[in-house]
Amino acid sequence: MKRIKSEKVNGSKRIAIIQSAYVPWRGFFDMIANCDEYVILDGAQFVKRHWHNRNVVKSRQGPIWLTIPVKSKSRFFQPIDTVTVATPNWADKHWETIFSNYSRAPNFKHYSSWLHGLYRKAGHCELLSDINEFFIREISGLLGIPTHITRDSDYQPTGQKSDRLIDICLKAGATHYLSGPSASSYLEEDKFAHNGIDVEWMNYQGYPPYNQLWGEFVPNVSIIDLLLNVGNTKPSVWRRKDVE
Repeated sequence: MKRIKSEKVNGSKRIAIIQSAYVPWRGFFDMIANCDEYVILDGAQFVKRHWHNRNVVKSRQGPIWLTIPVKSKSRFFQPIDTVTVATPNWADKHWETIFSNYSRAPNFKHYSSWLHGLYRKAGHCELLSDINEFFIREISGLLGIPTHITRDSDYQPTGQKSDRLIDICLKAGATHYLSGPSASSYLEEDKFAHNGIDVEWMNYQGYPPYNQLWGEFVPNVSIIDLLLNVGNTKPSVWRRKDVE
């Protein structure tokens, strides 16, 4: 299994094609930052109890979920980009939870107006995919990530599973496809190679701990936790120094 190098591939184009997540963890943004283009795969099926509409932050009582209520009853197999919000005041509730548990964080005052503004804007969105893309774009900008962000619908892909990903890669002019490690059991690397596309694998091991509020360190929480506790001036905390 070929592992990604920390620098971009010279004279080529590397892309990642993954589903959006709600205020995702630092590894998500590290993956985006290692690419020239990130394609949001929200034409894929929405899965309950996944990261699409929820993520974890820390509280006085320990890790808790921030969940966007969505309409899913009797909507079997609906794509992520058609999922609608069920409760209009979700953003206010999420901000109240963040304020209650992070107001003592070292960088809360620095980011509170910016983050509160994001929640006010996101609260007007009806589609989950729009909310996720909005947060991902804004946080990527804050972290200084220049990666071009598109959606799978921009390429009108055909085929299923690996064939669909390959179709997007070819239409996007990609020479390298960066995948998360969980896909290693089913991704058909030989098909990518047949189409002149190198498959590379993101390694999420080795992110350093950082100072958090409320007890022992919890590694895989939302990027919000890192920003409010550490800030955006230390990329070594969310970018791996040595990637296999």
